[in-house]
Amino acid sequence: MNAPADGRLIALFLDMLAAERGAARNTLLAYGRDLAQASEWLGGGLGTAPPEAMATLASHWAGLARASAARKTSAVRQFYAFLAQEGLRADNPGRDLAAPASARPLPKTLGAGDVERLFAALAVQLAEVPGPRSLRLAALVELLYGSGLRASELVSLPRHVVRPGRGFLVLAGKGGKERLVPVGARAEAAVIAHAAAVPADSRWLFPSRGATHLTRLRLWQLLKELAAAAGIPPARISPHVLRHAFATHLLEGGADLRTVQTLLGHADIATTQIYTHVAGRALIDLVNQRHPLGDAEPMPALA
Repeated sequence: MNAPADGRLIALFLDMLAAERGAARNTLLAYGRDLAQASEWLGGGLGTAPPEAMATLASHWAGLARASAARKTSAVRQFYAFLAQEGLRADNPGRDLAAPASARPLPKTLGAGDVERLFAALAVQLAEVPGPRSLRLAALVELLYGSGLRASELVSLPRHVVRPGRGFLVLAGKGGKERLVPVGARAEAAVIAHAAAVPADSRWLFPSRGATHLTRLRLWQLLKELAAAAGIPPARISPHVLRHAFATHLLEGGADLRTVQTLLGHADIATTQIYTHVAGRALIDLVNQRHPLGDAEPMPALA
């Protein structure tokens, strides 16, 4: 099989991902690059490669970061599964492609004491420097920690997305999938106070200069400044750290993993499970306190 044939097969596979699975544009672009590169490494014979050729691909990926190697592995495995399902080849050599060793870094998070200091510093700023900038910062922090939004989701919120008394907002998250996001009373009050200073015809809840919204970089800078005022090393905080704290503290409070998965907008519960390392002790205590046999006397040992 020559290179153009590989190109046609890859195009068919990407069309399937887009049409049947609703894959995001960035995912399609990344998979397309990965498969084109794999085809190049196999001399244009990706579509007809024998099982032993999988070792060649794995050797090319050996020096890459685990996340990159995992994505390339997934792309090739799904590609071969598609070819087999469509009858375009009789076997599926992707089954022989070893996944990279798991070495997923644990998420950074903040303890309850850090969060208290952060909000105390925010209260001081609201009292000492009242005005639109402080109100905006309060709304940003309340939504990050109180609703677990991604930075990109937060800065691009529409102007009228939060409605008084509704308790939630609907947004298109990662991959264009809609989800409900809780908005507590504190966050709602902070957003309403901030929104009063935002032009009614603004497209964005957090507008910036020109016709665009606040950037993720500026959000990152604002959080670093607040952390410094709270006596928290700025290196320890970011929008994603507050999202992690949202998930971790929910688990510590007794929320189940599936609920947290839904709130965070994770497609795979395995992604949510990275938070259980911090909440593990709290979950054990929860079982001991809430389970019917949690406080029962242990059975006597057998003689």
